[in-house]
Amino acid sequence: MSKVFVLDTNKQPLNAIDPGRARILLKLGRAAVFRQYPFTIILKEVISNPVIQPLRLKIDPGAKTTGIALLDDSTGEVVFAANLEERGFLISKQLLKRNEQRRSRRNRKTRYRRPPGKHKKAVPKRLREGWLPPSLKSRLYNIETWVSRLRKLAPITAISQELVRFDTQALQNPTISGVEYQQGTLHGYEVREYLLEKWQRKCAYCTACEVALEIEHIVPKSKGGSNRVSNLTLSCHQCNQAKGNRAIKDFLSSNPSLLQSILSQAKKPLADTAAVNATRWALYSSLKSTGLPVEVGSGGLTKFNRCSRNLGKDHWIDAACVGKSTPSKILVNGIQPLLITAKGHGSRQFQNVDKRGFPKGKPRSRQRTFFGFKTGEIVKANVPKGKKAGVYVGRVLVRASGYFDISTPSGRVSGISHKSCRIVHRDDGYNYGHGASVTKVGEPNPSSYSSPKETRTETELEWIQLSL
Repeated sequence: MSKVFVLDTNKQPLNAIDPGRARILLKLGRAAVFRQYPFTIILKEVISNPVIQPLRLKIDPGAKTTGIALLDDSTGEVVFAANLEERGFLISKQLLKRNEQRRSRRNRKTRYRRPPGKHKKAVPKRLREGWLPPSLKSRLYNIETWVSRLRKLAPITAISQELVRFDTQALQNPTISGVEYQQGTLHGYEVREYLLEKWQRKCAYCTACEVALEIEHIVPKSKGGSNRVSNLTLSCHQCNQAKGNRAIKDFLSSNPSLLQSILSQAKKPLADTAAVNATRWALYSSLKSTGLPVEVGSGGLTKFNRCSRNLGKDHWIDAACVGKSTPSKILVNGIQPLLITAKGHGSRQFQNVDKRGFPKGKPRSRQRTFFGFKTGEIVKANVPKGKKAGVYVGRVLVRASGYFDISTPSGRVSGISHKSCRIVHRDDGYNYGHGASVTKVGEPNPSSYSSPKETRTETELEWIQLSL
């Protein structure tokens, strides 16, 4: 299972330990909880000359979800794993909504207002060197934040980054990296993975899912079709045989709407890939500025490493397989990834508006903290009696009345008194949860320590201290 981060009295990272050992240290009073997400303890005593095992931080950037894994290169053990849900597309929608509301206000019959300044034509932001839109900056800042946090909690000595989701140059010209790339073990991985993402892993003709898919030429090679990705799609075996070497217009003559959809989708670039590629070099420069050696790899290499090691598909597993330094065996059995969702730090808008941009309701209060609680903090509410009796854990939405809303995994609960709430984790712009643990078929679950008991021998305690 996922390990617990350990800090010494000077807040220097030590080797991560099993949860059972952490429970023993907490029970004996030799450690205290330092951070809830990810769970970290801090020792109350000095460890002289600790033996530190270096770790490698591996990152699989994505447009919607970024995979993070901490790996021990010497043993192949995954110490920590997380899936970071990005909010870049939500930011784009919010900016578009704001622009629509402002445009509506500008079109009203209002008085002429002279623009400030010296009336010089400013250079558009998109033309400035190094400029990124807010939706892409959000992805970049999220990864930078978690790299900085994990470096304070674990002895990280190297970083691996998936620089490109797909090698787009190799897609257009397969010989760009030489004969070894064209005919080696990576042959076909870049193209096939790109097509799977672009066509949503289903047949383009019959939309069949969870079947073996074959690469299909929209314009057959016998009629002048090329191997460019704009001429490739995916189809099941039956549709591929039925189409043969016929032109797609003849094959789909009875379904013109599907024909138009396939032709337009073939020319459309992959939006997620564009978002990742736009920030890849900015992220690479940011990681290089940490002073640690940074290894890069492509999405095709990541998939090859994952398939050759017989691992399942998940973002954090992809992160563990990034780069050529990936060990021949990766131990993921029992790992429970931390699910991190970017929520931001609220909005600066104090006045709600309707769909046309007109003010609606009362302005929001500028006060953010009520009764010692702030919106976005993770709290635990223990309601002893009443209609809402129970225990609730989740993000809190504070109100001046003292009755809060708590967003739990099963839904939002309203009307919880602040007297029943206790802060578990301060607001840091993220929400947290835990995914299902990974168990390989035919392998037992890893055993963990039971609850600490008074019958622990002194030898066990010495062994636990030495493991730090």
